[in-house]
Amino acid sequence: MKIWVTGAGGMVGSHMVEILHSQGHEVLGTYYKPTTDITEIDSAIRMVECDVRYFQGVLRLMEEFQPDKIFHLAAQSYPTVSWTHPQITMDTNIVGTVNIFEAVKSVRMRRKDYDPVVIVACSSAEYGATLDKLEGKEVYVKETAELLPLHPYGVSKVGQDLLSFQYFMNDHIRCIRARIFNSTGTRKVNDVTSDFTKRAVLAERSGNHELRVGNLNTYRAIMDQRDLISALQLLSDKGNFGDVYNISSEHIYQMKDIVTMIEDEIGFRFEIKVDTALIRPTDEKIIVGDIAKLQRDTGWKQRIPMVQTIKDMIEYWRRVL
Repeated sequence: MKIWVTGAGGMVGSHMVEILHSQGHEVLGTYYKPTTDITEIDSAIRMVECDVRYFQGVLRLMEEFQPDKIFHLAAQSYPTVSWTHPQITMDTNIVGTVNIFEAVKSVRMRRKDYDPVVIVACSSAEYGATLDKLEGKEVYVKETAELLPLHPYGVSKVGQDLLSFQYFMNDHIRCIRARIFNSTGTRKVNDVTSDFTKRAVLAERSGNHELRVGNLNTYRAIMDQRDLISALQLLSDKGNFGDVYNISSEHIYQMKDIVTMIEDEIGFRFEIKVDTALIRPTDEKIIVGDIAKLQRDTGWKQRIPMVQTIKDMIEYWRRVL
């Protein structure tokens, strides 16, 4: 199968192209300003620079490659960056999504039978303030919950989500929207687990055990990127086109518990220092998704425990730093 992964320079995308390649697929990975070291990716995988904000580049690749599946992961994916760069966030996430679908439509004008599956990586950030209204068992937010994003990134993902739905309804493009909750793993940067595991390895070498932190009282359902990729692949094979699915860990962690797990793996305790610069203007108290729909339609199961993810990330940082 021919598969295009946009955002292949990110944590999830870089691992996804490797997994798809190992499964025997013909893979095209595209990137722009990668957040990972793409030289780590198997050189047998075709990697092409493509800024999804610009239609002609997207169209050229769509016409040339004509993938059977598209995993659209390319995004400005950091809420904190979206406060300082809202224009880039909107252009990348919303215009970039429009360009993918419009390129599919353009190819269809010459090839009437062209009918790819498009998996769009949306976000739990779309739920925003709704998450703080939920209590008890209802903290596991369902796909039907109100969308009340709390930052420009969340707003951009709502736009991306709804645009994808209208391309399904009006143009009959076989798309599925995946509202992805927190994930982490090797090559990840700028999230709690990656930042703290990296600092742990640096502290291990320097002997300076100070750890600057933001708000450690929030709760997050965090999954390993390998479980996320499995869910995305299952959705492309078994999901209902036009529909939306949460992809979330079933396990919830308080951020201070993540620190403890890292300390247990690295073998020493941190000297914790709260840095106000690391505290967001708005921050949901708990983020976890109801995944009953995903499990019912695809049979997905979370397989990798957080302690294993942390162990792998620490070993990764020891190798590359």
